Amino acid sequence: MPVTSKQLLEAAHAAVPKISGKEAQEMAANGALIVDIRDSSELAATGKAAGALHVPRGSLEFKACSESATHDKSFAKDRPIILHCAGGGRAALAGKLLLDLGYQKVYNLGGFKDWAESGGKVEK
Repeated sequence: MPVTSKQLLEAAHAAVPKISGKEAQEMAANGALIVDIRDSSELAATGKAAGALHVPRGSLEFKACSESATHDKSFAKDRPIILHCAGGGRAALAGKLLLDLGYQKVYNLGGFKDWAESGGKVEK
């Protein structure tokens, strides 16, 4: 039976734990990978979390899958991964995708503002 986008989003939010900006900063300091899945135009307007890897949501499965020709070795199944977008919805969906690919330590920071407003360093 087909599902709606609302149902997909609800399932993603239920599967991927939400963390605060402070928690994300602590995890990043201990080696977690921060992945910004926003579009390039969004990054150009606001900058990104210092040290974050930019992977637009449409490319995520190819960068995260170890069998892909364009796999990014920053993605390791034993490394915690923190995702964020502008508001948290795309990050939740991306997190669910990573869980489906076999990643287990996947977290949703929410939006970029959650990082910036919690005192996280930003690079332009």
